[in-house]
Amino acid sequence: MEDKQGTTVFGSALIWFGAAVSIAEILTGSLIAPLGFTKGAAAIVIGHIIGCIPLYLAGRIGAETGKSAMETVKISFGQKGSVFFSVLNVTQLVGWTAVMIIGGGRAVAVIAEKYTGTYNSSLWCVVIGLLIIVWIKIGIKNLGKINAFTMAALFSLTVLLSLIIFRGDTATAAAGSMSFGSAVELSAAMPLSWLPLISDYTHNSSNPRKASLVSVLVYFAGSTWMYMIGLGASIFTGESDIARIMLSAGLGVAAVFIIVISTVTTTFLDVYSAGVSFSSITDRVSSTNTALIACIAGTALAVFTPIEQYENFLFLIGSVFAPMVSILITDFFILKNDHFSESLNISNFIIWIAGFVIYRWFMAMETVFGSTLPVMAVVMILAAAAGKTRKLISGKLKQEGE
Repeated sequence: MEDKQGTTVFGSALIWFGAAVSIAEILTGSLIAPLGFTKGAAAIVIGHIIGCIPLYLAGRIGAETGKSAMETVKISFGQKGSVFFSVLNVTQLVGWTAVMIIGGGRAVAVIAEKYTGTYNSSLWCVVIGLLIIVWIKIGIKNLGKINAFTMAALFSLTVLLSLIIFRGDTATAAAGSMSFGSAVELSAAMPLSWLPLISDYTHNSSNPRKASLVSVLVYFAGSTWMYMIGLGASIFTGESDIARIMLSAGLGVAAVFIIVISTVTTTFLDVYSAGVSFSSITDRVSSTNTALIACIAGTALAVFTPIEQYENFLFLIGSVFAPMVSILITDFFILKNDHFSESLNISNFIIWIAGFVIYRWFMAMETVFGSTLPVMAVVMILAAAAGKTRKLISGKLKQEGE
């Protein structure tokens, strides 16, 4: 079925498969290798279930209201509250763009060095940035056939990579240490990073519920697969550098294709949503121009400001947006509240601050299911209690007024 932008449900599936197939996903999976394959795989699946449930609910809110991701935030936080989160979202999307581009650029540079004798990550960062600009210019409305071709190619090459990797002995844990709870949290962090974006792609579908479900299921399958590749590759090759893993697997030019195209298709979603998010703040700049600016800024950061420790960046995103979406889910599905016309809902904003602090506190603790699940549960309980209390007080005041 066509949505208002001409994207079919199948097209939505391709978009989210492209989001899942990325170097970042494989790299994050490789970090879990100290647990060994069996425990690591269990942590990956559990973490993705935890992360994808709120991802689906967030997508459903956008689908049912017809609002983009940052527009739905107004339901819980009001107009000014949405501006606050939109600014944070645009900022993190530019940072995420830089992280993705520099990861892809470095990986391709390692492979290219084998054939050219020259390591030049900045050049490949610029190449990736230019390709993302091409994707922006084509526009999400017209990417159907290109996505179908690139996703088919990526699917084939990642199947080949999987077959090569999993022929080896994956029974031994890699060097290093990691708790099961930390591995679950790392696995949940990636789908959580898409929380402030998903409604940008589900809000105008002619079959919104189906588009939301298909998008999240495809992302769940693809992301879990990428994590498994990273986990197995790190254990099998003893190497966490994705480029060297691919070289060890015997992939040359194919590895360059995988890295470049997967980075482009994933990062395109970041810059596209940066444009949509900025549009919720002001309509003076078109979303396309904002996406171009975000891409250029992210590329410049990748070239001139090397970004390390990106897993900490993932956790920061989770601590900001998981409590936000918890409040939104509570208001929309449980309390049936709508603060869209308000300037700022102070009560929900205070609960969000509490959720942010609780999330950071939980990160220092060791729980079997990581930080996200317990924190979201606590925030939802607080939001529900506060919402019901407000209704009771409002009801009593009405009675007294009468």
